[in-house]
Amino acid sequence: MTVTRLSGRDGGATIEADLVIVGGGPVGLAIADRCARKGIDVLLLESGLEQQDQAHEALNEVLAADDMQHPDLAAHRTGFHGGQALLWNAQRQAYGVRCRGLGGSTQAWAGKVAPFDKIDFAKRDWIPDSGWPIGREELNASLDQARELLGLCPAAPEPRFSEAGLRSCYWQFARSRTDRLDVMRFGRDFAPGLPPKVRVLLDATVTRLGFDPVSQIANELEVASLSGASVIIKPRRVVLAAGAIENARLMLVSNDVEPGGIGNHHDLVGRYLIDHAGIRLGEVKGSKNIVQLARTFGFYGQSHTGRSHMFMHGLTLSPEVQEQDGLLNAAIYFAPLRAVDDPFDALKRLLRRQSGAKFHDVVAVMKGIGFIARGMGTRMLTSPHIPQWSKDMIVGSAIRFAPNLVADEFASGGIPHKLTGLGIEAITETAPNRDNRIMLAEKLDPLGIRRAAAHWRTGAIEARTIRTLAVRLNRAFGAAGYAAPDLADWASDDNCPLPDPVDLAHMMGTTRMANDPENGVVDSNCRVFGTNNLYIAGGSVCPTGGHANPTWMFLALALRLADHLATGQSRSNATVLCKTSAFT
Repeated sequence: MTVTRLSGRDGGATIEADLVIVGGGPVGLAIADRCARKGIDVLLLESGLEQQDQAHEALNEVLAADDMQHPDLAAHRTGFHGGQALLWNAQRQAYGVRCRGLGGSTQAWAGKVAPFDKIDFAKRDWIPDSGWPIGREELNASLDQARELLGLCPAAPEPRFSEAGLRSCYWQFARSRTDRLDVMRFGRDFAPGLPPKVRVLLDATVTRLGFDPVSQIANELEVASLSGASVIIKPRRVVLAAGAIENARLMLVSNDVEPGGIGNHHDLVGRYLIDHAGIRLGEVKGSKNIVQLARTFGFYGQSHTGRSHMFMHGLTLSPEVQEQDGLLNAAIYFAPLRAVDDPFDALKRLLRRQSGAKFHDVVAVMKGIGFIARGMGTRMLTSPHIPQWSKDMIVGSAIRFAPNLVADEFASGGIPHKLTGLGIEAITETAPNRDNRIMLAEKLDPLGIRRAAAHWRTGAIEARTIRTLAVRLNRAFGAAGYAAPDLADWASDDNCPLPDPVDLAHMMGTTRMANDPENGVVDSNCRVFGTNNLYIAGGSVCPTGGHANPTWMFLALALRLADHLATGQSRSNATVLCKTSAFT
């Protein structure tokens, strides 16, 4: 792999490339790796640099197409996303979470993944516009390959719960290959291993796709950098792997041939935006109840081929209940709640001279000295002076024998916190809705391109699904002998409106897959209808999204597409026609 940046010395260059991939997130990197290993020369374009920076973060702005984000929701989104996405803010990104830089949004994710369920691919009569043109079984091999890429365990723990139509489900965590106290970051953990046939061009934002309507070929890409440089790329094949927002935006702004944009003959590009909606159902208090639930619905360690893997146990609606009650696929998980007098939070306020109640913060630190000492011991595992084999042994043993403790260390960056309870969190898929969409705003970005605007709302079926989760959880707890959870007032009162759920930054659906162009943007091989060489990868091709954190599924679809591109395709080396110093 070679990595360069688009700079002034490249201005005016024209490049011919066999396969051009737009986007250096996990999907783009996985396709580049697979195709290059099959003999294809790959040019991967990443809008950002190796890491996030403020200049490129300005390109991430997404406007609200209406009044969908009020101050309370913005504060909720900030509390949910702000701790992991360092440069993100709810005002700049009124919808979604995007990170410009190699590795994409894995710079901010929690590493939490699960495969989609069989029902997610089915045509569900109670959900209009549901159904995939492929079945779950057609992705089994690709899911296995994606699992290996993520370093996951092939077998989940046995189901441990089944009451009131709720049953066990498991998420798994993709762990870093280089930092034992972190999750997998594709820019750091995966990109350095790309083969020599991959060339990565950073600070390279595609501003337009050129299209020849006669040959039905995407025949050029206009690429610009924030430094002012620009190049033209002449591709043989193109894969858009820039995420559900940017894939749709790029197709919409490329409208010099078709007024509605490339592939948009039926006004479907950008439409059917789906995500996962998250909302807190209530809380669990009381030390005995917390201990019981943490043992059942906490984290599980499992060893496979000498490596320790970590699972999180939750509850999901059974397929039978979904069909019987006309519901979406949804799940529940339990999240720790920090105490007001958390000693590490108090210590940070004192050290930053931001304490509004110094006496109380000093008392909290003194009472929590054990937590602070434990945190300092955990952080020693990041020290370069401790041998790697020793770190592996310590962390691996901890995952097997104390997975809840390890999960807390992962979530807190190695800093333990004083807890007061467990939050009951619901996550539901959102139903396909033509009016939920990505469109173009009049406002321009720093490169002079119209920004994306989002309209994403939940409706009656999402509200009914969330309320059903709460009612069935209450019933299931009683059947299992647990103390009743403290549920929100709206959970069992249909006359009490739900608060707005937060988008979980699992953007999907804006270039959905279908059997025909009247119902989707790409075919079952992810080729854009009406084109011969333009493909789309990632979550934007998903017609529905299930409840699972979807990166595993995105990677499976990406590897399936890479195999399709490599099968029966002639190989040709990328050729630079002029001004090529940056690429050779």
